[in-house]
Amino acid sequence: MKKKWWKEAVVYQIYPRSFNDSNNDGIGDLNGITEKLDYLLELGVDVLWLTPINKSPNYDNGYDISDYKKVMDEFGTLSDFKNLISEAEKKGLKVIIDLVMNHTSYKHKWFKDSKKKKNNKSDYYIWKKEIPNNWRSFFSGSAWEYEEERGEYYLHLYAKEQADLNWENNEVKDEFKKIMKWWLDLGVSGFRLDAIHHLAKEQDFSDIEVENIDDESQLFSAPQYTHREKVHKILNEFNNEIFNPNNLLTVGEIGYADLETSYKYTATDRKEVSMVVQFDHLNLSDFKKDNLKKMKKIQKDWYNKLFEEAWIVQYLESHDQPRSLSKYGDLKYRDNSAKLLATLLLTSPGTPFIYQGEEIGMTNVNFNKIDEYDDIKMKNKYNELIERGLSEDKFFDELKKKSRDNARTPMQWNNKENAGFSDSTPWLKVNSNYKKINVENNLKNNKSILKRYQNLIELRKKHKDCLVYGKYEDLLEENKDIHIYKRKCEDKTILIILNFTRKNINLEKITGDLILLDNYEFLLSDNKDKRTLFAFESMILINKLKRGEKNENK
Repeated sequence: MKKKWWKEAVVYQIYPRSFNDSNNDGIGDLNGITEKLDYLLELGVDVLWLTPINKSPNYDNGYDISDYKKVMDEFGTLSDFKNLISEAEKKGLKVIIDLVMNHTSYKHKWFKDSKKKKNNKSDYYIWKKEIPNNWRSFFSGSAWEYEEERGEYYLHLYAKEQADLNWENNEVKDEFKKIMKWWLDLGVSGFRLDAIHHLAKEQDFSDIEVENIDDESQLFSAPQYTHREKVHKILNEFNNEIFNPNNLLTVGEIGYADLETSYKYTATDRKEVSMVVQFDHLNLSDFKKDNLKKMKKIQKDWYNKLFEEAWIVQYLESHDQPRSLSKYGDLKYRDNSAKLLATLLLTSPGTPFIYQGEEIGMTNVNFNKIDEYDDIKMKNKYNELIERGLSEDKFFDELKKKSRDNARTPMQWNNKENAGFSDSTPWLKVNSNYKKINVENNLKNNKSILKRYQNLIELRKKHKDCLVYGKYEDLLEENKDIHIYKRKCEDKTILIILNFTRKNINLEKITGDLILLDNYEFLLSDNKDKRTLFAFESMILINKLKRGEKNENK
């Protein structure tokens, strides 16, 4: 297996709007990120991924870009970004940015020119005189919107404010080569490529077959606009000309892709992207009983198919997902279940991505009315369901669990007003539990969730031969309560033991030369006769081979 810097890295995802507000206007900004670089360095991460910072009218919080070469007004200036890059570089931190290539804002100059019809941007977007098919927006409703000035309909797989680009036009491709090179000159170390699997569309524009219009995975996976061969050709060209020569980290968001498709995007010999973001585990409502077995199978399948010659992102939450502790953990055992999830994240195969606030155990919010939410996806779904005649009580609680705003509330820095995020009213309400759950409280406690993340990151780097490049072996695939697996390398085996239940579970004698980490601290001194695994216990042991011994099946 080839060694790469981005395989060994730990990536920290920042949602700038909610991270840290330096000028007290209620919105996070670039200087706010620069102010917190020492915190991120102390945490131990290597790469910062910034969700879109480009100029945008913010119908979808930056994923509707109106100018790729300007910084969003609320976030600061290009000079602020250059300073962030410079200060991060001094501390050994790399920065990658989100690049949205499937669509632009309908306020982008390209779209404004395109809707005039008779100019050189006329076919930068996908226009039809009549609605050609039944394609639906992922954010509810038809994927076609009438533009009066042009007198035609344009395609938008996302919100109507996000017009899909026409990648059949090579000029669009050339535009993005220029954009990438422009950002590379500013010092970025790579790109997270948003919704890259939707770039190419079937030119017959035939109807899609969807059994359930509320099933996001069915809409996302329609072959008419998903994983088409042209996408692979585009990425291969970008890789040969830009990604590989500049040793970039490139992360492809590819939605609900099967393993074979994922392999095509990231296999070394195909030369497309460094790693892919998989959605398989997101379909699981929790990690209990049969779902734990399913999660283990997903991990095993990812490893078997994608580990030797390909690579994946290992993550539990993001700006598009609810908080992992609320979804996969247990709030009654918040501390221990958060440490267990951290252990899973940082010892599993792939490059771990930590989302801001995950390292202190932030949880979902529980806003009481739709007006308190900002998420356009949730609001559109809410309005659609109301129009269908469904009662609010029947679905509002379910929508709240899935809202992207669960992960977008302001970062909780301390127990002061607005959680130390800003001296002004934040753009989105702070989670009401901020006085208990915040960075300051975690830093004061040597046994905190944050401290466990620091320890795990340090452990991953110290034992990268095993925890990055080592073999993965699941020891209890059929067990519904515990997950035990090995990471094996030439001179040692690291054993990870995770109890996903509230129960105390008796095990056979656990052997290891040394317990490296255990969230039940009093057990660290003696593991020789340990038989009981406590509620949400997470334990890491190491077995070192004696000189001359070989690790079987390493």
